[in-house]
Amino acid sequence: MITALNASSARLVEADGLRLHVSALDYTLLIGYFIIVIGIGLAARRAVATSEDFFLSGRSLPGWITGLAFISANLGAIEVLGNAANGAQYGISTVHFYWIGAVPAMLFLALVMMPFYYGSRVHSVPEYLRRRFGKGAHLFNGLSFAAAGVLIAGVNLYALAIVIRALLGWPLWIAILVAAAVVLAYIGVGGLSGAIYNEVLQFFVIVAGLVPLVAVGLVHVGGWSGLKHQVSATPPLGGKALATWAGTHVGTPTNPLGDWIGIILGLGFVLSFGYWTTNFAEVQRALSAKDLSAARRTSLIGAFPKVFIPILTVLPGLLALALLKDKIGKGPNAQYTYNEAIPYLIGRFLPNGVLGVALTGLLAAFMAGMAANISSFNTVWTYDVWRPYVVKDREDAYYLRHGRIITVVGIVISVGTAFIAARYSNLFNYIQLLFSFFNAPLFATFLLGLFWKRMTAAGGVWGLATGTLGAVVGHFLFVGASFLGHAGPYISISSGQSQNFYGAIIAFVSDLVVSIGVSLATKPKTSAELEGLVWGQAPTDLVDSSAGHWYTNVWWLSGIIAVLTVAMSVLVTA
Repeated sequence: MITALNASSARLVEADGLRLHVSALDYTLLIGYFIIVIGIGLAARRAVATSEDFFLSGRSLPGWITGLAFISANLGAIEVLGNAANGAQYGISTVHFYWIGAVPAMLFLALVMMPFYYGSRVHSVPEYLRRRFGKGAHLFNGLSFAAAGVLIAGVNLYALAIVIRALLGWPLWIAILVAAAVVLAYIGVGGLSGAIYNEVLQFFVIVAGLVPLVAVGLVHVGGWSGLKHQVSATPPLGGKALATWAGTHVGTPTNPLGDWIGIILGLGFVLSFGYWTTNFAEVQRALSAKDLSAARRTSLIGAFPKVFIPILTVLPGLLALALLKDKIGKGPNAQYTYNEAIPYLIGRFLPNGVLGVALTGLLAAFMAGMAANISSFNTVWTYDVWRPYVVKDREDAYYLRHGRIITVVGIVISVGTAFIAARYSNLFNYIQLLFSFFNAPLFATFLLGLFWKRMTAAGGVWGLATGTLGAVVGHFLFVGASFLGHAGPYISISSGQSQNFYGAIIAFVSDLVVSIGVSLATKPKTSAELEGLVWGQAPTDLVDSSAGHWYTNVWWLSGIIAVLTVAMSVLVTA
């Protein structure tokens, strides 16, 4: 596999225009950035005295810090390289991953889910499952989330490696190890605080790196109208690349993403809500906030830039499609994979100096994504696997040491999972597949457990297991059907993303059916045991101080975000 990955990377470097001539100024910017992020980790170390300081920053951070970290943790390789790849492969319909597949769930997290998470003072999402459903569901989810964490961290590592390999000419294995070492330095020393403060810095660096790239690219193609003209004349998508909702009819859709059932239910409901409300890599940032008000505003502060981020991620994919035409993708003339859209644009448009900023922005994005997953991995493993089931009732200092050790282990495993990510030409196809396996069944269990008091512990664990199995079986059935050239008369599995959407629906429905059936046949908890864990029984001593001003009121902020999202959707559709 390593040989195949190096061969892929070598082909990437040999492609015309992708290798850059990096100047001393560019290197100075890169080295300066690495010094700063490690310095932040060392500074954060002074505030780490307990395991809660290391894993949850002592629950002391203000809302604007956790909010920027919340969106920066998501703005990694998955977002930057992945959605640019999506833009090149599926066109403008990629915006659905933001305005349908992100913002509504971020609002739901703030308005509905956060009071239950924060009020119960859980350290992790699996810990909530333990209190609601018992040890079986808790251990199952702890192990599955730990696996998901290192798999997704590997995606960010691989993305970082192909950029370094293409732009700096380093051997791929060295690029992966160097990236892993830097992330280890500031997480292993400073814990979650080191990761979060670096993520705030990384947010601004990422934006500073992508803005000039998009601006110069748009000028080159004649603005938005010129881009639309060139994209619509580029096979194989042609005019379909500019369709958001057009062609999403059920049966034989012509939209690149598939039909509206998959987009709305699979992406907009199951995958989106499953990711934003149960993925601990994101929820952990909100749990580190200083109070409930700051915790609820965390995802709302992150939602404001999320509305506009497609300008910096989807547009580069369209630009690469317009400029490279049949040289990007999987065709016989392809010289670039979809993952290489942004590295290609950087190599073509940015001069020295600006190049250093853009390169630093990419490195920041990929390290932010990896750091988010590794810091959540070490928390879940320590609090939800090691402490309750392996080594119990030890002093707090022991678990702090263990957390630092398992951080190293997680990064070492991520180096291996980076080679799995290398098998995919579009990283976003791979990441959504992982979400259908891990997040979709978890969301079904959460939804039932939160709103249905009759849900039992046995229903929780059997539902999770069945939902995960359903996602795996559905994926292989879809792959087999696609291989045989048969998409089915009622649903479309003509694209990798459409397969993921329907796979998530299968996982969700499987989990619901089994959870309900088993719960009806087993004994539920009493009302007193469910205090603070179900809808209508929130903690009575929890105070949300956000209602005093409109700019801290979660309902006002949610309304403003919703209006902005609808306005952007109408603007793009028009």
